Amino acid sequence: MNSTVCAPAAGAAPPPPHPSALFPQITRCRSMADLKQVHAHMIKTGDVRDPLAAAEILRFCALSARRRDLRYARAVFDQMRRPNCFSWNTIIRALAESDDDATQLEALALFREMVRGGDVEPNAFTFPPVLKACARLGRVKEGRQVHGMVAKCGLDGDEFVLSNLVRMYVLCGVMEDAYVLFDERIVRSGGVGKKMNLRRQEGDVVLWNVMVDGYVRMGDLEAARELFDKMPQRSVVSWNVMISGSAQHGLFMEAVEMFLSVLPAISRLGALELGKWVHLYAEKDGIEIDDILGSALLDMYSKCGSIEKALQVFEALPKESAKTWNAIIGGLAMHGRAKDALDYFSTMERSGVTPSDVAYIAVLTACSHAGLVEEGRSFFNDMINVVGLEPRIEHYGCMVDMFGRAALLDEAEELLQNMPMEPDDVILKALLGACKMHGNIEMGERIAQRLMKLSPNDSGSYVALSNMFASRGNWEGVSDIRLKMKEMDIRKDPGCSWIELDGTIYEFQVEDEAHPRAKEIHSMLEEITSKLRSLGYSPNTTQVLLNVDEKEKESALHYHSEKIAVAFGLISTRPKTPLRIAKNLRICEDCHAAMKLISKVYERPITVRDRKRFHHFQDGFCTCGDFW
Repeated sequence: MNSTVCAPAAGAAPPPPHPSALFPQITRCRSMADLKQVHAHMIKTGDVRDPLAAAEILRFCALSARRRDLRYARAVFDQMRRPNCFSWNTIIRALAESDDDATQLEALALFREMVRGGDVEPNAFTFPPVLKACARLGRVKEGRQVHGMVAKCGLDGDEFVLSNLVRMYVLCGVMEDAYVLFDERIVRSGGVGKKMNLRRQEGDVVLWNVMVDGYVRMGDLEAARELFDKMPQRSVVSWNVMISGSAQHGLFMEAVEMFLSVLPAISRLGALELGKWVHLYAEKDGIEIDDILGSALLDMYSKCGSIEKALQVFEALPKESAKTWNAIIGGLAMHGRAKDALDYFSTMERSGVTPSDVAYIAVLTACSHAGLVEEGRSFFNDMINVVGLEPRIEHYGCMVDMFGRAALLDEAEELLQNMPMEPDDVILKALLGACKMHGNIEMGERIAQRLMKLSPNDSGSYVALSNMFASRGNWEGVSDIRLKMKEMDIRKDPGCSWIELDGTIYEFQVEDEAHPRAKEIHSMLEEITSKLRSLGYSPNTTQVLLNVDEKEKESALHYHSEKIAVAFGLISTRPKTPLRIAKNLRICEDCHAAMKLISKVYERPITVRDRKRFHHFQDGFCTCGDFW
């Protein structure tokens, strides 16, 4: 799901106001008591005769979370002279979402009344709640009648309507009919392997999930797994269905296999709540958490930002396996807890477990992230001379990264030149990043040229070199690189951030324009900037390597994806709720400084996982100590 926050283009017509904006007195209501007073006043003034006003009254009492009053909503609806389609949909949806069978039947009766009246045609928003009521009541006969009306209205191709049709047949146990619809949509229309728009892709993933869930419900795990394996794209729900289905039907080895498959996907997304669910499910169903599954859980918790939870898991695991030690040392390194990582490494040695090459990668990473150069040298030499391990390219990469971060660029390049193997793009990028960080343009150009030869279509080297030129005001050099990129059709990876709220992952890109809460996010960004400026914050425009004026540079910083994600988190959660964000690029200095202040002003612990490591912001400080 992409997110938005961008001013409309100059000259563009403003979008029409949402009906709720026309009646702020309704929007301000915090309870049904407040609404009834507003309603009474509207009746007295005659404003309630406005169909939009009546519809907003109905929407409030029918659909407001924790404030709904269906009896009052039905009374409001019955008083409407000629309810429009929005009002019909509102009351039908409210009744269909009830947990009471009689109320769900009332939704179906009201739909029948709507159709028989003939004044209002049902639309794509009418059918989903009606089909939901049919599904929950097991009324397949009525469901088929509704299916006929959907086809008659030409809405059987709508993603939302279609998924509810398939789900209705699935929940009613009629898998044959469900598969007919699925087959027509996915197989015969060429849905598999075909390029589609985002809405179609998301709709098709829902259909796959509904079908897999249907076979699981019927106890046909073989059919469910066959369909699951064919899925071109899987979501969190896909994994949930297969894992829970395997465990519920006693297929514990298959469930463990699924766990081990899904944990890396959870780690990449930083989906902590889903990770916790997976862990809880394993424990609940008696699946043994051995060193293999335990290490995967450790890695997942570490990469999802909860190193404390990872430590809890580690304490419950047997300590004989190097895998578990590697996982916890690597997790501590990733979170910048270098001292703890080194302590655990020493404890592992004292317990009789011989450090593996993976353990040395983890401890060298810890030294790199904390600037512990001498300790890093010592570990590297011990690995070779004491333990007798042959350094892999990853070990050399850690050392080059460590020297580079510590501004020992000549030593880093010398090690790179004397390696017994050719450097890969990872090592070259580490040194190039260090050159950019410390302003060594000459070496940066040299390393960038090597990187371009090794990976000519990778945008990283071109962008880094362009940024170095820009930092020195060499706009001619910048122009040359951009022209080369254009000629070779090389595009810069856009900044992208993710935030998890209530188990859902929300994705934000720089200056995206698709999120329905764009205005609220924009307002929160303005509020954040205002509050931070009052504390002395000034945007670090040296981070914007564009040949534009200061105002445009500040605007560019304003819409970095991690700031948009934080703003969305602030408007979507209760005060003091921790926020966890993942980012595909290294966090810039301006966003890092802003995050520290935001954590203080809004009293929120904020965790940001960038491309390299974790940053834990709280009370105006970051665990990285501004060394990253």
